[in-house]
Order: sequence, then structure tokens, then C-alpha cells
Amino acid sequence: MKKPLVSPLDRNANKETAEMADFYQETLGFTPNSLFTMMHRPRIAYAFMEMNKAVMENKGRVTSGLKRLLAYLSSMTAGCRYCEAHAIRAAERYGSEQDKINHIWEYKTYPAFTDAERVVFDFAIAASTIPNAVTDEIADNLRKHWDEGEIVEILGVVALFGYLNRWNDSMGTQLEEPAAADGVKFLGVKGWSRGKHKY
Repeated sequence: MKKPLVSPLDRNANKETAEMADFYQETLGFTPNSLFTMMHRPRIAYAFMEMNKAVMENKGRVTSGLKRLLAYLSSMTAGCRYCEAHAIRAAERYGSEQDKINHIWEYKTYPAFTDAERVVFDFAIAASTIPNAVTDEIADNLRKHWDEGEIVEILGVVALFGYLNRWNDSMGTQLEEPAAADGVKFLGVKGWSRGKHKY
């Protein structure tokens, strides 16, 4: 794209954008341009922020690090370079082990991953595929390792990033420099680039 579909608002455009910028400064180290674009209609931005908090809240075994790694695989499956970079940056910031970040593409066989994590990642990829590829076998495997509340958390992450993947790829959201640097650092070895998100 020659430019984003809609330009993000400046962080100091109004009181609401400034408050949102402060919140995300803590979580990612910057406020995503996607949020500043949503702020053209503040209810959308606030609804997204509330959903994000609910989905990423820790309730037990579905850890922050695991959620960010499955968000990465979900975004990779959807092909959203913007969200891939954000998810892998967040994985590091929220406690994913470096060894797992470095070997996420080999999760099926790499010994650092547990069987419970492997079924989460299988599910995330299947649930992010169009048309949807979740089968009885994948569902049964997921149920063997995770209870219903945990499965809701896991699918919540896939669904949240499904929204973000569509938003950012269609919007052509400009990728922020800190996320771009982490994309190159962690994903460049697998051919990641900013794609349409560089202007």
C-alpha cells in the first residue's frame, strides 16, 4: 500500500488518546498505531482495549507467555506481519522463554515444548486457517490437556488476533520501530519483513 487506509490520530489529539497512549506504554513500550486509528471512533478503541484486557488476563495455566506465542502463530497463519511482530515482542516482554521463542516454528518436535503446549499451537493454527481447520481430533487433543475455561481463554486469544489481523492488514497499519526491530531480531531468520506495513 502507498499509505495506510486511515491515518492514526496523534497521541496528543485529545484526552482520550493521551490516556490510551499511557496504558499501552506500559504493556508494549509504545502505543500501537492500530489503536490510534481505532480512536477515530473511540468506542471501538475502548471496546477493543477492554476485550484485550479480558483475553490476556491470567487465570492459571494459560500463561502470559503462552498466550503471546499462540498469538504469534495465529498471526503467522493469517499472514499479518504487523501482528506477528507485536506478538513476538510481547512474548519476550511477558515471560516466554527465549528458547521457545527461538524454536517456535519447531514446536511439534523441539523438546522444550510440552504436549499440552503443542496441542494449543495445533489448535491456534487450525482455528486461524480459512476455512477453519479445527477437527474432532484437534478438539479431542485440546480437551485432554485443558479444561473448558482454559480452552475459552485459548480461543479468546485466537479470536482477538483474528480481529487484529484483519484490522491491520486491511488498514495497512504502519509498523512501529520497536516492534519492527523485534520482528527482525526474532523472525528475520524465517524471512519476516514489514511487508505492506512500511512507509
